[in-house]
Amino acid sequence: MAGHSKYKNIMYRKGAQDKKRSGMFSKLSREITVAAKMGLPDPDMNPRLRAAVNAAKAQSMPKDNIQRSIDKATKGDAENYEEIRYEGFGPGGVSLIIEALTDNRNRTVTNVRTAVSKNGGNLGAPGSVSHAFDRMGLITYPAKAGDADTVFEAALEAGAEDVSSSEDGHEIWTEQGSLHEVARALEPVLGDAEGAKLAWRPQVMVEVGESDAGTLFKLIDALDDDDDVQTVWGNYEVPDAVMEKLG
Repeated sequence: MAGHSKYKNIMYRKGAQDKKRSGMFSKLSREITVAAKMGLPDPDMNPRLRAAVNAAKAQSMPKDNIQRSIDKATKGDAENYEEIRYEGFGPGGVSLIIEALTDNRNRTVTNVRTAVSKNGGNLGAPGSVSHAFDRMGLITYPAKAGDADTVFEAALEAGAEDVSSSEDGHEIWTEQGSLHEVARALEPVLGDAEGAKLAWRPQVMVEVGESDAGTLFKLIDALDDDDDVQTVWGNYEVPDAVMEKLG
């Protein structure tokens, strides 16, 4: 385990999720419904559903909304969503993996391609960038869950592969197949996680300068605004000095 690697969040820049709570609820609801439909509707018996419900609770999603999303799956009212992954490139040579849940593949690929091409990027063929990422489990906790040493010890005991702690929170990385097992083991010590999902961890980070960072963030925001897009992963690292200039 590498310990405190100061690994930066590769999903969204800080604060992006907080600005789009209604859109976030839509994405969380979709994930809950899909998870409930794929397995049992009981979070205690369905690890993916449990992770989805915990993620929704961490974002203060009302209990009624959570239950309604589960009920849609059990009553057969839910749309048939399929999981799709797009790969491509953004400004500054950044590699991007875009994960979507959609009931209309043609609509989604058109919207994703448009968002990427309008913001200095282009989509590639399947496998064009994913070979430069490792498929792993990612469990996230807020900073208040504990200090770095406490979280590190808990993660080590639970069987995690790596831990990164910063003022923004804690990221605990696991082997792909042990994500939910490690998440369960952490709960008695750290409480419910903010998130527990399969993730794409880049093998090498690309530092993005000021000229490309603004366009890159516009690209990520455009993708995040699409209800079908669940998560955007990238290998970008933006220096703090650049972040300050961008505000």
